[in-house]
Amino acid sequence: MVRGLPSTASLARFCQKLNRLKPLEESTMETSLQRCLSTLDLTLLGVGGMVGSGLYVLTGTVAKQMAGPAVLLSFAVAAVASFLSALCYAEFGARLPRTGSAYLFTYVSMGELWAFLIGWNVLLEYLIGGAAVARAWSGYLDAMFNHRIHNFTEAYVGTWQVPLMANYPDFLAAGIIILASVFISCGARVSSWINHTFSVVSLLIILFVIILGFILARPHNWSAEEGGFAPFGFSGIMAGTATCFYAFVGFDVIAASSEEARNPKQAVPIAIIISLGLAAGAYILVSTVLTLMVPWHSLDPDSALADAFYRRGYSWAGFIVAAGSICAMNTVLLSSLFSLPRIVYAMAVDGLFFQVFAQVHPRTQVPMVGILVFGGLMTFLALLLDLEALVQFLSIGTLLAYTFVATSIIVLRFQRAPPSSASGPASPDPRVKDYHSFSDHIQLVGTEQASAPEPGQLRPALRPYLGFLGRYSPGAAVAWALGMLVASAITLACVLVFGVSVLHLPYWGYILLLLLSSIMFLLSLLVLGAHQQRRQQDTFQIPMVPLTPALSILLNICLMLKLSYLTWLRFSIWLLIGLMVYFGYGIWHSKENQQALPELTTTRYVVFPSTNLEETVQTVQPPSQLPSQDPSPMEQPTSP
Repeated sequence: MVRGLPSTASLARFCQKLNRLKPLEESTMETSLQRCLSTLDLTLLGVGGMVGSGLYVLTGTVAKQMAGPAVLLSFAVAAVASFLSALCYAEFGARLPRTGSAYLFTYVSMGELWAFLIGWNVLLEYLIGGAAVARAWSGYLDAMFNHRIHNFTEAYVGTWQVPLMANYPDFLAAGIIILASVFISCGARVSSWINHTFSVVSLLIILFVIILGFILARPHNWSAEEGGFAPFGFSGIMAGTATCFYAFVGFDVIAASSEEARNPKQAVPIAIIISLGLAAGAYILVSTVLTLMVPWHSLDPDSALADAFYRRGYSWAGFIVAAGSICAMNTVLLSSLFSLPRIVYAMAVDGLFFQVFAQVHPRTQVPMVGILVFGGLMTFLALLLDLEALVQFLSIGTLLAYTFVATSIIVLRFQRAPPSSASGPASPDPRVKDYHSFSDHIQLVGTEQASAPEPGQLRPALRPYLGFLGRYSPGAAVAWALGMLVASAITLACVLVFGVSVLHLPYWGYILLLLLSSIMFLLSLLVLGAHQQRRQQDTFQIPMVPLTPALSILLNICLMLKLSYLTWLRFSIWLLIGLMVYFGYGIWHSKENQQALPELTTTRYVVFPSTNLEETVQTVQPPSQLPSQDPSPMEQPTSP
């Protein structure tokens, strides 16, 4: 071997470090945080995270520029796409009642490096999302006072022209974040009650808008004289769907709060489904009444709802709409500030981020350092930066997290159950103990395993027809099929998005690539469906796996490919910074890395006697530590 180059064994160990998994501890309820959130608390957290400024701004923008009155179909399709991702979060949140959301879900199924990168992107999502909402809140309030706050700041502070920075410092937005951080630092119960207040007021105002809007509805506004129901056709509806999808971003706050839920196995799935249903109903109904009140082509994209009531002669209703928009933006800001320090806390507890963020205040039981540091960073972003060029970070980071969570669901379903879930640590049956070697887990063969196939094995009913798949070790065919599923989903999405506009393929080439990628996608689904899955009766599980998460993966990749190349460039720079943090700190301080070091001193293996199926477990020391003399008679293994 060339001197100075790493050996093959050292490279293999390094790759194993990057892909090591966090142990799956599903039943534990112990936590240093306070379990005080009910199903209602989680539901209103989810509603507050989704129903925000998008309801008052996004509906008018999509209706006027993309879909017309068919904006309600755009919201409906986006709700279905979001529902697929929400189901994945619901299953993970119920099985793993720990804070961390997409970061934790990826850690227990995909590996450490991927988990860190997902957590790193979720941090950016919450930072920019909270700062953007604070600036929108400030701008809306400033508009209500005829821009007096803006004029005062420019007159006494001044302006500047710097790329990526705002024209003037937004002290009001910074003050809003500081005030919200104070409330969040008082504990989960206090912040939950504040979120309750704003969410209930926001929902009541939305109900008022829907009722009064239907009273003032004019069906003529959907007629052909006004452009018809879908003036931009099917392409306009799908373009609106890509934008409306981001209106439902925010339900992951429920999964991030599962460690503070009283009964997460029931509360998390129920809260995610109900909150997403309420948000979808609100968006669809509001967009319906908005386009029925006034013609879609005359909407004001910046303040569509308030302007619609003003034009119908109900100016007093415009003030109610303004109050509702402020309450809605407050709930989104509280959701971002509530989730952000908890993601940092989860990463710090695992050793992948600086340990100071793992400290919890003894009285309020919240990660106070994370609130102070990242709340301050969010304040800085809202004070100085022009966030319009950075808002698309929300899209790509969220979609990537959704894709990894959907993939993790498939991995988790075909993983073997951890031994601790089958029996307690004091189980007298040696066949359910955990056996390790230096390379991998050793599969035990016996009559009980043959009658009850484990996850990852070919289904017994299909073995006569798919015997060639049964020749592989358990999980090998599943791993190859999952890789083929992701690769074919990327190829299929590229063909659908770029096949005509970018690649300039001939018609026959487009159809051929579309058929090949679709066939590969369906074949991988069939191979996965032919293998045994892991079933649990006491927790929520997604129906139709692997079809449901596979559709979520495909939709998320299609939406990611619609983002601009500048977004991908900025995203790549952020990933490079994250890799520097991981390889500079996280990989060395990881809790899994610290626990792996003592395991190298002991090897456990299984001896299969020739006359029966009883396993004899022996524990030996590494060869370098064996004594030179012969073992004593007490240490000799008995004859079978």
